[in-house]
Amino acid sequence: MLRETLASSSSAVDNHPPAEDAWVQTYHRLLPQWRSLPISHQPIIPVSVSRVNQVDAQRLDVEMSAMLKEQLVKVFSLMKPGMLFQYEPELDAFLEFLIWRFSIWVDKPTPGNALMNLRYRDERAVEMRGKVRTGLEGPGLTVAQKLWYCIATVGGQYIWARLQSFSAFRRWGDSEQTPLARRAWTLIQQIEGIFKAASFANLVIFLYSGRYRTLIERALQARLVYGSPHMNRAVSFEYMNRQLVWNEFSEMLLLLLPLLNSSSIKNFLRPFSKDKSSSSGGDETVCPICLLSPTVPFLALPCQHRYIPSTATTAFEHGVLQLHLSGAPGAMSQLLPCNGMVVQ
Repeated sequence: MLRETLASSSSAVDNHPPAEDAWVQTYHRLLPQWRSLPISHQPIIPVSVSRVNQVDAQRLDVEMSAMLKEQLVKVFSLMKPGMLFQYEPELDAFLEFLIWRFSIWVDKPTPGNALMNLRYRDERAVEMRGKVRTGLEGPGLTVAQKLWYCIATVGGQYIWARLQSFSAFRRWGDSEQTPLARRAWTLIQQIEGIFKAASFANLVIFLYSGRYRTLIERALQARLVYGSPHMNRAVSFEYMNRQLVWNEFSEMLLLLLPLLNSSSIKNFLRPFSKDKSSSSGGDETVCPICLLSPTVPFLALPCQHRYIPSTATTAFEHGVLQLHLSGAPGAMSQLLPCNGMVVQ
């Protein structure tokens, strides 16, 4: 049919020039045929988004919420202790609502997504034909998607936290409760187990495909893509990783050092010590100048004799032997009460 049209137009050109609006008529005549072409023949550009960036963005959002919560808690530091703990779910929901209101609702990325160069895109409305250059084109989330995201994240987390605290306070799981309370507690546990299993399955699929890191994003088909194709992430975790390693290492040493025996460690390391002169006990009394043993005399009681250690003991033994051989019992009787002391 296209050939016939081109042939007729070429014959018309040969006979007489076409009218001014001939191209408009040809466009309207060929437009239905163009629209009837299958979309599968249109080029599709695969988009691969780093899984590490997506997980880091989620972690940064959690840290940002924790920082805001810490600053808000300091405001109520002078109030009655324990009062703020009762309203902790409301406080968390309020902070999550503020982050959602000033980021996703106004078509802006969350703090973590902004640092990782990510944004949300409506995967259902992505037009895979036309002006496709990088594969990152596509509209943001619709109003319905934004509202459902707020209801699922902010409202869902708040309702679940309140339900768990209320059921634990009422002790629905005790055997003494009514059958209705125990049935409700069993239902809560089953719902929690199903949600954890579904989250684990979604995590496995996310690690394989790199799309939809949470169940809420998969249900809403809100995919994270790069905001700018020529910009890397704005956060480097190199120095943070080093700090974490040294912090864990220091905590391990603080935990293990008090449990070790210091004396056994010293005895084990003493052969490897460079200063081996300190290990010998006989050289401690040697004078470093004259290399002789010092003699410090002191007074002995009750005989009032002076005692000179070290070299005096040998002199005493020789003196006793000489007095005994010379037959001087008087001197010998004077030395015996001294218990080995030398008389000078």
